[in-house]
Amino acid sequence: MKIRYAGGTHVGMKRGHNEDSFFLLADQNLYVVADGMGGHNSGEVASQIAVETLANFFRETEQDEDLTWPFKEDPAMRYEENRLSTGIKLANLRIYEMAASDEKHRGMGTTIVSLYFGKEGAYLGHVGDSRGYRVRSGEIAQMTEDHSLLNDYLKVHKLTQKEIENFPHKNVIVRALGMKDSVIVDVKRLDLRSGDFYLLCSDGLSGMVPDDSIRDAVVKNGDNIEQAVQDLIALANKNGGLDNVTVVLVQAV
Repeated sequence: MKIRYAGGTHVGMKRGHNEDSFFLLADQNLYVVADGMGGHNSGEVASQIAVETLANFFRETEQDEDLTWPFKEDPAMRYEENRLSTGIKLANLRIYEMAASDEKHRGMGTTIVSLYFGKEGAYLGHVGDSRGYRVRSGEIAQMTEDHSLLNDYLKVHKLTQKEIENFPHKNVIVRALGMKDSVIVDVKRLDLRSGDFYLLCSDGLSGMVPDDSIRDAVVKNGDNIEQAVQDLIALANKNGGLDNVTVVLVQAV
């Protein structure tokens, strides 16, 4: 199966610096987006640690299959699922340790969403509210569940679209890397089909651009995914650009 991919990031229209990071590790078929949080430049540090730690873990485990992993495997998960989950857990620990040892980075954290094409299947691993979408046959579906206060609230209460937009704690994250020394990672196995597009993004895109508009940009530029990425970033900025915006688009053909 051939993989096409592209990624891009922009500071947005309101922020002074970019705390998002992304990584395209094509030789491992691993694609990652992280959205950092924290005072000063700590969010940028956290998101960079996240993507680099995950990428390095994949490189090291590819080169040495007998390498001892820092966490036990979950027997209910396949090897490839465990590999993705373990890499993200290691990233969490690295961020937590740095935040605990360096006062200027105290309280930093990051979301993460990652896509991995293994030999046995394809997987999404995520923590936080950075999202993974699938566009298939002209239809879009959110494949990740936001780890946010708003999403927890929606599980119990029905809200109108206007109430959702005006929710007072809309940006509160209930799970992120760096908050504790351990973290629960959601890993989802994908029903992969040839031609599927998978889009990873920070909430600078999903919070500014409706899902239908994301789908339209992907479908319109299906033969030019680099242009699709740039169009999506431009659309987020056109709609206000209130946050950093990062987009990674991957297609299996």
